[in-house]
Amino acid sequence: MEKKEKAPVLRFKDTNGKDYPAWEQRKLNEIASIYDGTHQTPRYTSNGIPFLSVENITTLQSSKFISEKDFLRDFPVYPKKGDVLLTRIGDVGTANVYERNQKVAFYVSLALLKLRETDPYFVNASFRSNSTRKEVWKRTLHIAFPKKINKNEIGKVNIQIPSLAEQRKIGIFFYSLDRLITLHQRKLEALKKLKRTLLQKMFPKKGHLKPELRFFGFTNDWEQRELNTAATFLNGRAFSQSELLSKGKYPVLRVGNFYTNDKWYFSDLVLPEKFYANKGDLLYTWSATFGPHIWEGDKVIYHYHIWKLLPGKDTDKAFLLSLLQRDRETLLQGSNGSTMIHITKQAMEAKKLFFPRSQKEQRQIGIFFKTIDKAITLHQRKLEIYKKLKKGLLQKMFRKLCKMLDSSQWPLET
Repeated sequence: MEKKEKAPVLRFKDTNGKDYPAWEQRKLNEIASIYDGTHQTPRYTSNGIPFLSVENITTLQSSKFISEKDFLRDFPVYPKKGDVLLTRIGDVGTANVYERNQKVAFYVSLALLKLRETDPYFVNASFRSNSTRKEVWKRTLHIAFPKKINKNEIGKVNIQIPSLAEQRKIGIFFYSLDRLITLHQRKLEALKKLKRTLLQKMFPKKGHLKPELRFFGFTNDWEQRELNTAATFLNGRAFSQSELLSKGKYPVLRVGNFYTNDKWYFSDLVLPEKFYANKGDLLYTWSATFGPHIWEGDKVIYHYHIWKLLPGKDTDKAFLLSLLQRDRETLLQGSNGSTMIHITKQAMEAKKLFFPRSQKEQRQIGIFFKTIDKAITLHQRKLEIYKKLKKGLLQKMFRKLCKMLDSSQWPLET
């Protein structure tokens, strides 16, 4: 029989540079007292004691409150600083450490773990590891709607426990990494918000001929032009399913490849040059999800649901990209935020938008937003690197602790 491993691939050392003791397998109810929240629909008040539910697990903050009287009656046990909250209905198995010295109530969709001689940040990290997630998954009622895990089943979850000293090192390590990820996420969101604000201020509002915010030296009114006077719109190539290959000379760029779909088809077809997109081309997705993009990859054939825009000699490409991004924001505001808008080529070509009369002003605006886009891309890449690093470390620092299910049997962390 193969010997069961008692330690992960990657470990911290003690102060003498030696390994800590072997890890032990324990059930959650051996290291924690487990409670669930109220099963009754609360009577909300305008202020009072914050009331947490499953949707609050990321921040553990809520805009919903109950009265002090109801709290004292219904919550003899409630989260305190250092306790762990765990989602158990709908979203199952997401944990977070409560870090405030503030009374808080919670709904039945959350479980409260009051740990005994166990580091909460280690437990929080453990719930993100595949070994513990597997344990939660196999005790979840997947046939229920919404899916859930019963409180008693949470207590049966096996968790691998090192010494308290090693727990603390692992816990603070992942806590620090989470803080770093959160920091970059906030910087990214701040940059995106700044860009949205500047798109509103650096282009004329409805009924105005000048933007609110301009570069020094430009005072003239902007002029309204149809888009077909600023750029030529080229249709992509329509493909039958039989023409899409699993491998071939050219990738076929589809709308989904810009957003969520990383599956690619290919083609060996030899086509007129207008059907190819090269690095730096301005493209516009117009079916299902819409918006402008600068293509940054190698040569591809772009699909029928994408246009290629060839800016005229009087139009700066970077400015046109920003103008179309501004137009997209306007369209989203009129669609309650839905990105599922179908736009026709004829309507897009005839659309009237405002352009600076000066090409120099166009170029300055284009360069300005290009700089912001580069900063956004940089932070996105950093965020992806840190998330990938965290995922890999969770595997190496927890993965060898118990027999794993086949990856097709349960949802791995993404």
